[in-house]
Amino acid sequence: MRRLLLAAALVAVAHGAQAADMPDLPFLRGSMSDAPAARPNWQGFYVGGQAGYGVSDMNFTNSTQGAVAKLLANTTIESQEAVSTWPLLGRQSVHGHGYGGFVGYNSQWEDVVLGIEANYMHGTFGGSDSDAMRRIFTTSDNVVNDITYQADGSIKVKDIGSSRLRAGYVWNSFMPYMFGAVSLGQADIVRTATISGTQNGVAFRPLSSSEIQNNHFLYGYGGGLGIDMMLVGGLFVRAEWEYLKFAAPINTSVSTARAGLGYKF
Repeated sequence: MRRLLLAAALVAVAHGAQAADMPDLPFLRGSMSDAPAARPNWQGFYVGGQAGYGVSDMNFTNSTQGAVAKLLANTTIESQEAVSTWPLLGRQSVHGHGYGGFVGYNSQWEDVVLGIEANYMHGTFGGSDSDAMRRIFTTSDNVVNDITYQADGSIKVKDIGSSRLRAGYVWNSFMPYMFGAVSLGQADIVRTATISGTQNGVAFRPLSSSEIQNNHFLYGYGGGLGIDMMLVGGLFVRAEWEYLKFAAPINTSVSTARAGLGYKF
């Protein structure tokens, strides 16, 4: 009996010594899988660069109406036929691209991030439209008028920007966000109108008006959605969509999809 107890004691001691020699592996304890992932720090200033591709939507309708009304002021064809209101020009959509940068500041409360940002792109946005209409009519003074109204318009948006207020939510290494903005821009705008034709078969000297506005300041409103992803240290990548609406002589909006690379200090 004493020999049996001694043998059992030796087996227990040997088993304990073997367990003590085993490495302390995290997956055996379960402590590694239970440890929470570190939350990225988005607090502070950041800068970055970006490139984008998008669409400019323009409405040229009635953009030369005021110029024609001045050309034909106090004429019979304007007072009786309202030539300036003839439905010329329309909507156009043109693709464009650009590049630029951004700078901003974030404040972070656990998973919630609020911030301000200035965003800028230089590129080729905008477009043009051309249209003409011809009508033959007789006015009350028994004059047969054969009138052609030619209209042309263009807007070239060279610089676009936005002053933003952002709100984001931290999810692992990602921070999806949305923003509202004041839109800013600079554009070259040209509007030309020409009235030509005959009266009782006799050609009259064409009447023409051109309004040229170079480096015209644009402003309006905007907004969009995006996502930043922290890579390593303060380096992050960005993907976003932005919509900017401008109050301009030619009604214009610019929508762009962008990709960027930034650094958070």
